[in-house]
Amino acid sequence: MLRMADKIKLKIDNSDVEVERGKTVLQAAQQAGIYIPTACFHPDQTPFGACRLCIVEIEKMRGLPTSCSTPATDGMVVRTNTPQLQKLRRDYLQLLLTEHPHACLDCERRDRCGPNDICLRNVAVNERCVTCPANGNCEFQRLVDYIGVGQMALPYQFRNLPVDDRDPLIVRDYNLCILCGRCVQECAEVRGIGIYSFIKRGFESTVGTAFNRTLRESSCRFCGACIEVCPTGALYDKAARDNPSLSREAVVVPCHYNCPAGINVPLYVYQVAQGKYQDALATIREKVPFPGALGRVCIHPCEGGCRRGSLNEPIAIRILKRFVADRDTGEWKQHSRRLPATGKKVAIVGAGPAGLTAGYYLAKQGHGVTVFEQFPVAGGMMRVGIPDYRLPPDVLEGEIDIIKEAGVEIRLNTRIDSVDKLFNEGYQAVFLAPGAHRGMKLGVEGEDSPGVLDGASFLRRVNLGEKVDVGDKVAVIGGGNVAIDGARVALRLGAREVSLIYRRTRDEMPASPEEVEAALDEKIEIVFLAAPLKISRNNGKLNLVCQRMELGEPDASGRRRPVPVKGSEFICEFSTIIGAIGQATDIPAGFQVKTSKSGIIEANDDTLATSRTGVWAGGDAVSGPASVIGAIAAGRKAAGDIDKFLGGKGDIEEELTQDRCFTMQCGLVEGFPEFERVKMPELPVNERAGNFNEVELGLSETAAVFEGQRCFQCGCRLQITPAPVAPCVARKTDVK
Repeated sequence: MLRMADKIKLKIDNSDVEVERGKTVLQAAQQAGIYIPTACFHPDQTPFGACRLCIVEIEKMRGLPTSCSTPATDGMVVRTNTPQLQKLRRDYLQLLLTEHPHACLDCERRDRCGPNDICLRNVAVNERCVTCPANGNCEFQRLVDYIGVGQMALPYQFRNLPVDDRDPLIVRDYNLCILCGRCVQECAEVRGIGIYSFIKRGFESTVGTAFNRTLRESSCRFCGACIEVCPTGALYDKAARDNPSLSREAVVVPCHYNCPAGINVPLYVYQVAQGKYQDALATIREKVPFPGALGRVCIHPCEGGCRRGSLNEPIAIRILKRFVADRDTGEWKQHSRRLPATGKKVAIVGAGPAGLTAGYYLAKQGHGVTVFEQFPVAGGMMRVGIPDYRLPPDVLEGEIDIIKEAGVEIRLNTRIDSVDKLFNEGYQAVFLAPGAHRGMKLGVEGEDSPGVLDGASFLRRVNLGEKVDVGDKVAVIGGGNVAIDGARVALRLGAREVSLIYRRTRDEMPASPEEVEAALDEKIEIVFLAAPLKISRNNGKLNLVCQRMELGEPDASGRRRPVPVKGSEFICEFSTIIGAIGQATDIPAGFQVKTSKSGIIEANDDTLATSRTGVWAGGDAVSGPASVIGAIAAGRKAAGDIDKFLGGKGDIEEELTQDRCFTMQCGLVEGFPEFERVKMPELPVNERAGNFNEVELGLSETAAVFEGQRCFQCGCRLQITPAPVAPCVARKTDVK
């Protein structure tokens, strides 16, 4: 606790202010809610008063000191907004504006103009409005409006500096720079990198890198901290420029933004880099109960958004998740909460990722949860649809055991066809998550012949331990993950040759690229631009008639539509044909909920509530066959709304670690932009035949830490203290 001696009292603009000893006058004013203009000051940096806009009058002190660098003292009397100060600030600001395009600042159309709009006043360079990407909403423009420069006494001198967009992520337009020095200080003082500095002198002075190197050549971290503190828009994200509709989170931390479940990806990758594996696992477990499963089978949309992917390769986020999940000591459990029993009961139909996730969080809210599963095992498609070599059963079962420990009861071999029955048994809420387990038909003649299987049923039979004889030569029709899994499983069951037939090219395959690569490594033949026409059985073999295809115009999926090539039919002979062109839902009429024409359950996007009161739905039964992470996100969303319905607050969030911040100092690392992504060690191809041993072997500690250290630490931008922004005021264009 602070003693009274540790505090001082002063008077600012006739207001009594009490602050801690050691604060500056500017900090004291800000604490009291008194705004003092400044352009160079940033709360995370050492002040040096370069812009002089924060000058104040202090009784018994000569001159007009800068408030950002003047210590507050006991009994001090300060005035911040006298006529003398106002005039001097306008003069100082005009000096800054001589090097900053200000046509937009004194134009009434300013707030409605884009950076490339023709300037109606014909005063801007090349008759275009030279404004910052913030388009009238930047910190500096607010400052100009507040101080009220009015008509410029000094002319703006356009410097005609080249806009530097040589780097893939950050654009530097020093025509907008006012030499406030914030980016220089942030990079050197706060981040400890120091690639920016002041270049040249006088009118030619600017900010830049040594020898005009690109940021990449300078070993930039590309964290974007410099962008965050720039008050004028001289530094900005290419992503924001190229996609103006993107949200701030989508630009700054796209990995986090792209995660359906909202996992704090930047934080846990950073924690891995720091060797804080249990903290990283806790960060993941705050949002999902299946870190080990996701670390193996997630489609990782986070990696698709990773900003490092624009430089070389994205961070291996998925396998870092597996790395920490495999080292779980249970430390996170000490912070996990479970509320007292509410006496309310929830029934969940389907023990897949959506159903089990919803059940887990509802049980932690104190509700009684029973999950009904039609199959003899829990896990949904994670257990009956994903082969053991990708997701070992013991990993999944271990995570399901934790869900059971939270109070979730799972009843296996129990198919539910009626929601009324559940309500009659005393359940107050029902969550429908039956999945999409029915394989879709190929739609060709002869597909009901013996030896023709659908992919979902085939994988389920194998995963449940049933003996399936596929023979020597197998064809798999399709291009998704189920098709790839079916082909690789067929090899492990003894097939000598496996061909995957897909009607488009590799670029259009919906399967994960790494799964396609694995199939090719295992010598599975992929026949592109071919589609089945007819199946017949002859002498115990299946004859598959196919037709060559070519790509036409894009269809509703955005992919180019396959168009048959006339007279291109060909015939191949197989012992087994597996159709894997998709799965469908099987919604019993007894659910009595509204479904779409395609047979999926219709649910509210925000709550997942269905057309029936007290009934929610999520996962593949609502989205159609999708991803594990998408189903988990649906389970979380439904759990929050169901809890509200049952009288709770709907707050399922929890913090499982107290380690929640980046260390801002990271230092210069030579060659950082060129660091290459680690490779996942794998079981040799010649050791995979005839068994379902896990193929991916997991990262070493050295490799995991290195991969974490490849991260840009984009999340540090969210920790930067916002600079004080001038209050919104009416424009003072009449001030001279």
